[in-house]
Amino acid sequence: MEELIEILEEINPETDYAVCRNLVDDGILTSFELVMLVTQINDTFGVSIPPAWIVPENFNSAAAIFEMIQRLEEGE
Repeated sequence: MEELIEILEEINPETDYAVCRNLVDDGILTSFELVMLVTQINDTFGVSIPPAWIVPENFNSAAAIFEMIQRLEEGE
């Protein structure tokens, strides 16, 4: 989770990722930042995020993003 928080803070350092639950819905992460995030996740965690998984529910909070990464690592 720490690696993910570091990635998020590099992309958008002004957000408190521990409490924010609407990163996409509130426009905190722009579409460009989301693309950067997906690329960084792929590189850092060695997972490939399917396009169908790039939905607000998977990216609205650090916890949701981390859960998605764990599901991908398990082979879902």
